[in-house]
Order: sequence, then structure tokens, then C-alpha cells
Amino acid sequence: MVKFVLTLLIITFVVRYVLPAVLRFFVASFVQKQARKYTEQFGTAPFEAPFGPPPTGPRPGPGAGPNGQVHVDFIPPKEKARKPPEFKGGEYVDFEEVK
Repeated sequence: MVKFVLTLLIITFVVRYVLPAVLRFFVASFVQKQARKYTEQFGTAPFEAPFGPPPTGPRPGPGAGPNGQVHVDFIPPKEKARKPPEFKGGEYVDFEEVK
């Protein structure tokens, strides 16, 4: 009985404290290896590319001209009213109720 309890305590200790540390080590080494492969393939570090220095000064958007003026290339035509002003409703359709 004492042997069983001692074995159970050792297994609990290993699973609770040792296994997470070992897994953390293997996952960290795997992530570092993948980051090195990414850097070799694309030439930039994977976790540094999106976080660069913020842009300085105002940047005009597309279509903006000098002094912040906007040039519009195309203005869509306005739609004409689909219903004539004397429209009073639709056609009357007679129907029979089917039972």
C-alpha cells in the first residue's frame, strides 16, 4: 500500500511540475527553429515585421492632391425615378382560392 501511494505521489509530482517545464522547452525550441526557417526564406524576422516605427507626418490618401484637395475622377449619374408621379398602384389580379 505504501509503495502504491509513493508511486502515485511521484507520478503526480512529475506530471504537475516536470512535464510542463519539458513541454515549454520543446515548444520554445520548435518556435525558434521555425522563426529561423522563416527568416531564411523571406529575409525578415517573423515577429518584427508588423511592428515597425510609426510613420512620420501626415500621409495623403489615394486621390489626394496638393494642400489636401481631393480630385474626383468619376461621379455616377443620378438615378431617375422608376415610378411616374401619376402611379396609383399596381394591376388588380383576380384569384381563386383553392381548397
